[in-house]
Amino acid sequence: MSLASLLEQSRQSSSEFWITRNARERAMLAVAALVVTFSLAYVLLIAPALFGREQLNKNLPKLRQQVAGMQILSKEATTLSEKAGLSARGSSTAPLAISKEVLDATLARNGLKAQNMMLTGDFVKIQFATVSFSGTLHWLDDMQKNALLFVIDANIVALAQPDMINATFTLHQQRND
Repeated sequence: MSLASLLEQSRQSSSEFWITRNARERAMLAVAALVVTFSLAYVLLIAPALFGREQLNKNLPKLRQQVAGMQILSKEATTLSEKAGLSARGSSTAPLAISKEVLDATLARNGLKAQNMMLTGDFVKIQFATVSFSGTLHWLDDMQKNALLFVIDANIVALAQPDMINATFTLHQQRND
């Protein structure tokens, strides 16, 4: 059977069903079909929209408060960053002179040992094998604040043990000129 013949057969059986009903039954069936149609429309279309709107109205004040808090934190971070930049640039004290001894002392203070270290003018290339990632970050932070050494190239490989890495850093010292 083809689709057209199935449709024709169902239309014909529906017509026969409708014709055999009296006027009162037809009216009741029409009203029932309208009620079912409107109920489905409400359940599938209108109720979810109303529920979603209600949820948005509940969440909107919280979201606005979070946005305001984030804007305040962003402004605070910007001012702190600017202050740190001004104090680093405007400080009259000279940064630590970089030497193998100074670097070894700062590494030891952070529990690190360099596998290989090369100093060339204002540049330092340092290689670590199996060191603590957090210790390395603390050391880099210390070097940035006290010696104005900034990372210009980094190659970090995570190891299987937590918080352990192999890393190679190239650092450059900024001068206050």
